[in-house]
Amino acid sequence: MGISVAICELDCDESLCKEGKLNILKARLDDITGYEACADYDEVVSTADAKAAMGADWEGFLKRNRIDPDKESFLLEKVKKEEDVAKLRPVAKKEYTGWVVLSKLPADKAEAVKKQAGEDNLLSQWNTIPLDETNAICGKCVMSWDKGRGCIGSFGPENSMLPEIARKHGCVIVADVPELAKSQRKLSPEEAKRLSEECKVLREKLPEEGKAMARRYGGVVDRLETVADLCASKGVRLFFL
Repeated sequence: MGISVAICELDCDESLCKEGKLNILKARLDDITGYEACADYDEVVSTADAKAAMGADWEGFLKRNRIDPDKESFLLEKVKKEEDVAKLRPVAKKEYTGWVVLSKLPADKAEAVKKQAGEDNLLSQWNTIPLDETNAICGKCVMSWDKGRGCIGSFGPENSMLPEIARKHGCVIVADVPELAKSQRKLSPEEAKRLSEECKVLREKLPEEGKAMARRYGGVVDRLETVADLCASKGVRLFFL
C-alpha cells in the first residue's frame, strides 16, 4: 500500500467542486420506515406473476423485451414496450433501495436523516457528475495541485526512506508521514508552512544521501512543497492517507 497526500478542498471557496460536494441529494438508511414516500425504489416483477399477466402472449413478451425466463424476477424498467409495462405494473412490487431523497423532506428532517446515515452513506451532486466531466473540472481548479490531476497525489510507498532521511535532518513533519497517514490528522495551514520549509531543507540535503536518493525522492519533495505552499497560501488543511 502506498501513502498519498491530500488537501481539505472544502476549506477553500475557490474549489470548483465545493458547491457540488456540499449539495447532498440523498442519504442511505438501513431502514427507511417512515420515509417511504420520499425513498427511492425499484419496481420488481416476479417471472411467475409476469407469465400469468401475459397469458398466451408470454413467448412474444419474452422475445420483444429480451427477458430471461430462467430468472426469478426482473426490473419493470427493463421492459421495453409500454403496452407490456401497463399490463405488468399492477403486479410489480416495490423494493426500496435505502436511498432517501432529501429534497422531499423538510430541512430539519433532512438534516436528521443525513446525521443518521453518516458521511459514508451520502450522495452529493458531485457524485452524480460523470468521471470525464469531474476530471475536466479538476483540471481547471486552482486547488488541483497535482499538475491538474486533482487535489490528491502520491507520497510514495509505506517503506519509503524519505521519512528516515528527514528525521536525520530535523524535518519532523516529513519524518512523521507514516504515522500521520495512519491517523489522518489534518495539518493546519501553519504546519503547511513548516512543511514547505522542510522541503527546502531536504532539497539541499538529499544530494548528501547520494545521487540515487536524490533522484528517487527529489520529485516527492517537489510535490510536497507544491501542496504545502498551496495550503499555506489558501488557508487550507492537508493530510496523509
